[in-house]
Amino acid sequence: SLAVLQALEDGLKKADADPSVKAVMICGENGKFSAGADIRGFSSPKRHGGALGPIVSLIESSEKPVVAAIEGVALGGGLEVALGCHYRIAHVKARMGLPEVTLGLLPGAEGTQRLPRLIGVPAALDMITTGKHIPATEALKLGLVDEIVEENTIEAATRLANKV
Repeated sequence: SLAVLQALEDGLKKADADPSVKAVMICGENGKFSAGADIRGFSSPKRHGGALGPIVSLIESSEKPVVAAIEGVALGGGLEVALGCHYRIAHVKARMGLPEVTLGLLPGAEGTQRLPRLIGVPAALDMITTGKHIPATEALKLGLVDEIVEENTIEAATRLANKV
């Protein structure tokens, strides 16, 4: 939603400007990182701001480490947000993917560029063109996530953020 995008942008800018903040963690709510955009919003008129691509670029360009704590699902734009983060920790039961292709859409926040850089072209093409969801264990093998945990993902991401 526009509110989530604005909160992400505001939070990142505030963290970057605050010298007491040493790292940033992005997590979801209620056991889910992000299922991506609500496609019903695609037909609404464009408003000023609200584009995911520039926000993901803002995450990626942060001078402070940004860690994604992935629980549940990171799909579509949610995965693209995680791809912009410097580090990704996922719960062992998490799933990731870019399912918008099954609706005839391509990922629109540069996921088609970031994913191949991270996991290689063959694996990225498979995910991008099929829309399949992969489990955290496969994401770890591919290099999509840095660590998987069975415990509290937010606590693990906080430990990593403090370490880096």
